[in-house]
Amino acid sequence: MVAINPTASFGRSRDVGPQVAALLAARGHVVTELVAGDFASLQHRVADAVANEPTALVVVGGDGMVSLGVEAVANTDVSLGIVPVGTGNDMARGLGIPEHDPATAVEMLLAALAAGPRTVDTGVAEWSGGGQRRFAGVVSCGFDALVNERANHIRFPKGASRYTISIAFELAKLKPISYRIEHDGGVIETEGMLVSVANNGFIGGGMWITPEARIDDGLLDLFVVSKLSRLEFLKIFPKVFKGEHVDDPRVTIVRTRRARVEADGIVGYADGERLGKLPIDVAVDPGSLRLLAPSAV
Repeated sequence: MVAINPTASFGRSRDVGPQVAALLAARGHVVTELVAGDFASLQHRVADAVANEPTALVVVGGDGMVSLGVEAVANTDVSLGIVPVGTGNDMARGLGIPEHDPATAVEMLLAALAAGPRTVDTGVAEWSGGGQRRFAGVVSCGFDALVNERANHIRFPKGASRYTISIAFELAKLKPISYRIEHDGGVIETEGMLVSVANNGFIGGGMWITPEARIDDGLLDLFVVSKLSRLEFLKIFPKVFKGEHVDDPRVTIVRTRRARVEADGIVGYADGERLGKLPIDVAVDPGSLRLLAPSAV
């Protein structure tokens, strides 16, 4: 099955879904294209299709489509393949799958299918009001979550420009947030700027927040950046894209099986998808996903 992002009906991603289906069919696979007019309808189509136990679900799009796929196939015998053609593609980046190169991505997932899928971890986030969501990458509860929240309310421009504008707005009013964070080893109480609970290493279109994170180690990486001035934040922020921030004394990374993040007025995000207001409880679900991806990353 190939699930195609319903919003990718324009620009360079417009024809990628049918191209991926054709590439798979040309290699002898029986392919069903799953398309819908909106994301919610696609979720229903995918859930119905997964109930018929296909060999694999291949998602074509960005991290939102990965999130859809993870929700659909976790703790089943259906494997997940990723063809990354979205804006952020953070999950694919952490897995070493090339962006906007569907032919190579398809070859990689076919090689993984022949060798046998990887068994990897996912996480489960729960928040007040009874909300729950499974994720593969990262739960964000700090500056990046504020940027996401603002970007979601911007109607124009579309695409990545919304996030550039949102970053500028949030930097202009940057201030530390009071956090209480529980984890396996204890409690962290801090005035912080960035707080994330990571299964994969990347967020925000390439910020390599937890370079040592592994998606198959049965652990999550709790990432905390403590109080910084605006100037200090601007100095450390570019380093995050190269993973060069980890030795800074204001950066804390703790391995844990679970975390609870509390703060007032903050909305959490998982793999770029809106969750709800903190507090949020996050726990790892080891070995819950069959993934068609390189095993060396």
